[in-house]
Amino acid sequence: MFAVFKTGGKQYRVAAEDVLKVDKIEGEPGAVVEFGEVLAVGGESVTLGAPTVAGATVAAEVLDQGRGGKIIAFKKRRRKNSRRKRGHRQEFTLLRITEILTDGQKPSKTPPPRPKRAPAPKPAEVSPAGEEATEKPPTASAKAKGRAKGGAAKAKKPAAQGKSAQAR
Repeated sequence: MFAVFKTGGKQYRVAAEDVLKVDKIEGEPGAVVEFGEVLAVGGESVTLGAPTVAGATVAAEVLDQGRGGKIIAFKKRRRKNSRRKRGHRQEFTLLRITEILTDGQKPSKTPPPRPKRAPAPKPAEVSPAGEEATEKPPTASAKAKGRAKGGAAKAKKPAAQGKSAQAR
């Protein structure tokens, strides 16, 4: 099931468990916020709003409040000794969509627990006899390191001679 909702003057198409950045909204990390301005709800059948879908809401958990990268607004008027440099960092809220609700249902006040991920399996041990058979050829970066240490040096051309050396 998906929904299209509007916040901060932008529209977002989301499904459950999606993570997205929106313009800053109020809410502490871990809090649940809901968006009532749902423009469309889809799944087996799509419901379009006119302008919004009645009774539909999107609930999301606030993961983080942050600021984006710096944007520099530099203005220069040539030959006038006039320069202006101004920076800006846009604030955002990182959200995880918890549920898409229809028919006037209310979202749960606490976010659902996240399933724990199983740790990655450790690579199998290799016996000392098997190491020689599975040894990889050296990579290009290893070859370059060998040259830097004084390995196979490239043959150099003889130094250029001046006019006196050419006259002999």
